[in-house]
Amino acid sequence: RMGATDRTRAPGRDASASASNTLARGGAGATSTGNNGSHGARGSSAPQPGVLKINPFKRAPSVPKTFAEDARGMLRRAIVAVQEQRATEVSYETLYRAVENLCVHKHGDSAYEDFSSGANARAREVLRALDGHTIGDNEVVLANFDRAFEEYCAQALTLRSIFLYLDRAVAHGASISGRLSLWDLSLKLFHEHLEKCQGVKTRVVRGLLHAIERERVGEHIDRALAKRALRALHALGVYGEAFEKVFIEASQEFYRKEGNEYSAQTDVSDYLKHCERRLSEESERCTNYLDASTARGLMRACEQGLIDAHIGDILDKGFVDLMRQHRIDDLHRLHKLLARMDGLDRLCRAFVTYLKQQGTAIVKDEENDKDMVERLLAMKTAVDEIVTKAFGRTAADGSNDIFINGVKESFESFVNCRQNVPAQLIAKYIDSKLKTGNKGATEEELEVTLDKALMIFRYISGKDVFEGFYKRELAKRLLHGKSASIDAEKSMISKLKAECGSQYTQQLEMMFKDIDMSREIMHAFRQSIQENAALPKGIEMNVNVITSGSWPQYSTVDVKLPEQLAMLQENFQEFYLNKHSGRKLTWQNSQGQCVVKAQFANGPKELFVTLFSCVVLMQFNAKPTLTYKEIASESGLEEKQLKHTLQSLACGKTRILNKEPKSREVNDDDVFEVNSALSERHFRIKINSIQVKEQAEENKQTLEKIFAGREHQCDAAIVRIMKTRKTLSHALLVSELLAQLKFPTKPSDLKKRIESLIEREYIERDRDDPQKYNYLA
Repeated sequence: RMGATDRTRAPGRDASASASNTLARGGAGATSTGNNGSHGARGSSAPQPGVLKINPFKRAPSVPKTFAEDARGMLRRAIVAVQEQRATEVSYETLYRAVENLCVHKHGDSAYEDFSSGANARAREVLRALDGHTIGDNEVVLANFDRAFEEYCAQALTLRSIFLYLDRAVAHGASISGRLSLWDLSLKLFHEHLEKCQGVKTRVVRGLLHAIERERVGEHIDRALAKRALRALHALGVYGEAFEKVFIEASQEFYRKEGNEYSAQTDVSDYLKHCERRLSEESERCTNYLDASTARGLMRACEQGLIDAHIGDILDKGFVDLMRQHRIDDLHRLHKLLARMDGLDRLCRAFVTYLKQQGTAIVKDEENDKDMVERLLAMKTAVDEIVTKAFGRTAADGSNDIFINGVKESFESFVNCRQNVPAQLIAKYIDSKLKTGNKGATEEELEVTLDKALMIFRYISGKDVFEGFYKRELAKRLLHGKSASIDAEKSMISKLKAECGSQYTQQLEMMFKDIDMSREIMHAFRQSIQENAALPKGIEMNVNVITSGSWPQYSTVDVKLPEQLAMLQENFQEFYLNKHSGRKLTWQNSQGQCVVKAQFANGPKELFVTLFSCVVLMQFNAKPTLTYKEIASESGLEEKQLKHTLQSLACGKTRILNKEPKSREVNDDDVFEVNSALSERHFRIKINSIQVKEQAEENKQTLEKIFAGREHQCDAAIVRIMKTRKTLSHALLVSELLAQLKFPTKPSDLKKRIESLIEREYIERDRDDPQKYNYLA
């Protein structure tokens, strides 16, 4: 028989047919013996039950001399029939077996050459036909190429199935080695003839470029056709060299022109949307029919033409408007686009520049100082929303993020561009929120407001200025009973303590302790005077005993109190000093408040006034009309304080006194009388003192005390550093001082403090080097 021990059966062939055919073709067969076998080999022993014995051929099988030529001829005719889409002379099974037999009997190379010759002829024929079709638009060219290549591939696959045994032999190197697989050979031959027919390749590439350009301008194209054509180029190994390089260059030019045109014709918002849409389209194009290797170069071409070339124009012309109009979506789009180009540093610089410009304008707008904090808070809220929603940053990103650092840098820059003023205004803003007059706000809303105010407070470099003014306003709220909520007050102290440490709030906490202690003292005092019949009845007095070192320093103002008040004051002083020997009480009359009951033509009223106003009004019980000099003599007030008091009573919105002659100023020859025709409808009337001049003077005094405190802090820091280092140069000493001090200062101011300590012999200049200082023990 012809064949080998290892045969591959053709599809559809059953085992029984294979066995019978083999025996028929082989001539000499084997004899099997079994239980019912009657014939056996000559000279063999008796058959054993259940044993199959195979005897060798009596002579070696022979192959017909024309076997190879006949088989090759049959296969060549079959190749032509398949390529011409005709039926083959014999079945595919017979053709497959012919290939198998050729390979088994060492004629595989001949079969390979026959396959190669047939594929080569077909590839040449197909491409010459395509090269001859020069008429037709680009879509027709693509369709013709797609159809021709698809048919060629289908024929190659059919022939490969016939030559499958040969293909496996090539793959496994059984009898043929160093050859391409039949499929790769088919593609290689097509590629070689495509390179010879450059016109075909050029027209196909041009057709693809034209189709993609049409799609970019909104036309509908056959994406499936484009995908098949591109895959054909990729399979043939010419995708990168013939198409991708030219396509990327064409895309660069397309987007360069489009970027120039659109940037000139549209605003920034529309341009950003256009860029985003184009990038999305190109990404979709890569997914749908372009090869994955093209994506990076194509997206880069789009980004360079639309974004990179116009980053400067976008940031210069449109970024400010996007920020002012709070266009979160557009800013997010801009951030996302620039992130693709490593352009976030440029975006951050534009962002910081804008914040500094806007913030500086707010802080330096002196005419609207009363609204500064509200405007800064509104700006901070808007900026935080942009950083979070548009730029995708959160607090978890921390100080390593350029945008979070940019916000911090910007606010620190402009909040401190007017020295001390923002600190004062923030203290007053918090005071306005914690006062009893702040109606309509729940405790939760108040907490949120305080947290927002602290956001601005964090950026202040001179926190001691804030402390000074906050302490002053807190003292007024506590002493005059104007605090809306003690819990809110203590919550604010806790927030400040968390921000600046316990030492920063030590005196503020002490103020609360003094108020609590004063309540206990007053409770004991009222119990002690219940049985004292000599004291005036109907008058309630409340005294707050405060520690001088923890509270703001008040100037002592002498005044002649009415007899009833003077008696109560003396009695309290005696009670307190008896209980706390060794202490000294100083009465701060400027902080006194009184409720005076008065009778007018339209009924009784209760007047909420200062202690000085009470002293003046009580004089009119004895005489209905008084001159300025009489009031000054009876009250004992200094001229400046008395004139301010009379202005608030006779020249304010609610006039308790009438003044002759009428004017806004109080003169020495003025005459005053009670305004019996007072028409105020409310029973309780609050008389505010004239604040304008007093406020300016008070602010000045507070700042002077703060600056004096800074001098002491500088002196202490210098001595502390020199005590540790013993000897130090001027430059290093100043450097360490600037690092340790928590308020802004100048090297020239530090030099003055150093000179002061030299004069007081805490340190001395080095005798050999005047730029060095030595510590004196």
